[in-house]
Amino acid sequence: MTITIRLFTMQDYQDLVELWNGLSGFKQGLRSIDDSQAGIEKFLRRNPKTCFVAEEDGELLGGILAGHDGRRGYIYHAAVRSEFQGKGIGKQLADRACEALREEGITKAGMLVFATNEQGNAFWESQGWQTRPDLTYRNKTLNPDNL
Repeated sequence: MTITIRLFTMQDYQDLVELWNGLSGFKQGLRSIDDSQAGIEKFLRRNPKTCFVAEEDGELLGGILAGHDGRRGYIYHAAVRSEFQGKGIGKQLADRACEALREEGITKAGMLVFATNEQGNAFWESQGWQTRPDLTYRNKTLNPDNL
């Protein structure tokens, strides 16, 4: 298996959305506006060097959206097709995203993982990401149409 990790482009959007929608429990983290084609295009314009896909023979196997605000980096959506999980693809994507954030001058990154996502939490912990029990995550919907 020869996996290629490359920059995500908007030509990958449809395949990535299909991947997201095909993963159990992933849809709960998607938003109608933020994760629409226009929303991801906006994100990619702001973060052109930090989002990646994994592919083999032109087939998209996984992807990761990472970005930063100039101070802190963030991982937003990281996913690998179910049948390819456990083969190191997620690690390759995460490593490349973190490397890209470092190249942008970012020294610390964070992410949100649903507490019920045992597999995801185990993966991120195995990659050295730590839980912050001293924080309370809060959010506020600014646009009620962003379901």
